[in-house]
Amino acid sequence: MARISLDCPNSLPGIPLSVLSVPMENKYKCQQCLQVLRKPVQAQCGHRFCVHCFKQLTSSGPKPCEACRQEEIYEEPISILNSSEAFPDNAAGREIASLPARCLNQGCNWTGSIKEYEAQHEGRCEFERILCEGCQTLILLTEKDRHNERECEARTLNCKYCKMTFNFKEIKAHDEICLKFPMQCKDCGKKKIPREKFNDHVKSCAKSKSTCPFSEVGCKSMVGANGKLCDHEFNSTMEHLRLLLPLVLSATRARSEGSGAGEWQEDSGVGLYRDPNEGAGPMTSVQSVDLEKKVSLSRFDVNALENIVCVLNREVERSSVTMEAFAHQHRLDQEKIENLSNKVRQLERTLTMRDLQLSETEQLMRELQFCTYDGVFVWKISDFSRRRQDAVAGRAPAMFSPAFYSSKYGYKMCLRLYLNGDGTGRGTHLSLFFVVMRGKCDALLKWPFSQKVTLMLLDQNNREHIIDAFRPDVSSSSFQRPISEMNIASGCPLFCPLAKLAGKSPYLRDDTIFIKAIVDLTGL
Repeated sequence: MARISLDCPNSLPGIPLSVLSVPMENKYKCQQCLQVLRKPVQAQCGHRFCVHCFKQLTSSGPKPCEACRQEEIYEEPISILNSSEAFPDNAAGREIASLPARCLNQGCNWTGSIKEYEAQHEGRCEFERILCEGCQTLILLTEKDRHNERECEARTLNCKYCKMTFNFKEIKAHDEICLKFPMQCKDCGKKKIPREKFNDHVKSCAKSKSTCPFSEVGCKSMVGANGKLCDHEFNSTMEHLRLLLPLVLSATRARSEGSGAGEWQEDSGVGLYRDPNEGAGPMTSVQSVDLEKKVSLSRFDVNALENIVCVLNREVERSSVTMEAFAHQHRLDQEKIENLSNKVRQLERTLTMRDLQLSETEQLMRELQFCTYDGVFVWKISDFSRRRQDAVAGRAPAMFSPAFYSSKYGYKMCLRLYLNGDGTGRGTHLSLFFVVMRGKCDALLKWPFSQKVTLMLLDQNNREHIIDAFRPDVSSSSFQRPISEMNIASGCPLFCPLAKLAGKSPYLRDDTIFIKAIVDLTGL
């Protein structure tokens, strides 16, 4: 039976039921995806599947048919799904192709046949909505390119400064930490200074000015940032100490006098007095001056603290923005890693499909290599011991030969061999059968098939071959014109005793046997 072709890697699962304009018959339904059959294939049990669904089912090896189990007709080995035992159901495919169809997309009035739907309309409808892989939004197929370039929130953009790639929604956060982002010096007015070099510029900027740290106590000097601050502090040490001396003295006196002093209150037009409950007289001028210095020092401390708090607040805000930008960057990196992982998995699946295709191609090449067109076929069977163990264990009880022909446009035939016997020969004999297959030129041939068939197990010493021959029973269905991929096999269940293959058998050398079939071409 012909193997299913795997030369359509882009095959799709079944066509949605709602595409049909008429009620669907069960014979047109895939037993796996339960949709309308697309490129149908028929298993040896008779159930039909989409070629895509069947390849998925049997990708890891033969599987039992669940439809047979549900219908309570399960029977091994007929109900085992195997790619080597299935064939394309072209008759069902033609029937399905002629069914009336309509477009499912809202706003589209297209109608036609299933064949026209697959060839001309499916995947091309201007009203079809697809899911954007980035932002997960439904968009029209015709607007996909514009959406990906201008509207998608998950589209990728390149930072125009550092050229790194980011999602659209994260590009602004990246600007806060981009090392190439252009900045402007407020002192000299220079623009387009990369952030990574801005601190170096500030240190070397000739016009950068800052106030002296002793400005709060009266220093009026403005110094540059290019090493001039240190020079100013060194050269003005005595002046800074003179400015600090009154404040230090007043603070010392305030501490020594503060323990016995009451609350000072201000009385309009009279001066500072103690609490009226104490009954004391007005303060002396020295006490008034000391208190004023104390108040001035306190104000200085408060201003300094306020400046420190402002600076710390700005640093906290800047750190918060930076941390948020780094968090965005981390999420972006995680998404990139996930995307790369998905691509790796997709490539692995593609590689697996390529391996399957290569295996199928190699099988087809082997079949073509051994194909003959003169009615004579020699079948070399290597790894005999392993194959026989598989047959005894029931893993592969039978095997088919490549097809051969009576002529280029003649009968198509093959052999079927049971290495552990079949029927009356099970466990004791090799069983060999002849199979008539459906060919491309059957309409030109004479039916039923009536040519004499000779089957031989070759003695590799060329002395005594095991030979069996028969002339077909023309009333048997095995020799009528095939209506499926192949007819029922007919031949010799007691072809060769297994005992003749034991020991140093002339029929088995280097774990290999040779079987020969000769079809008498007389009368053709």
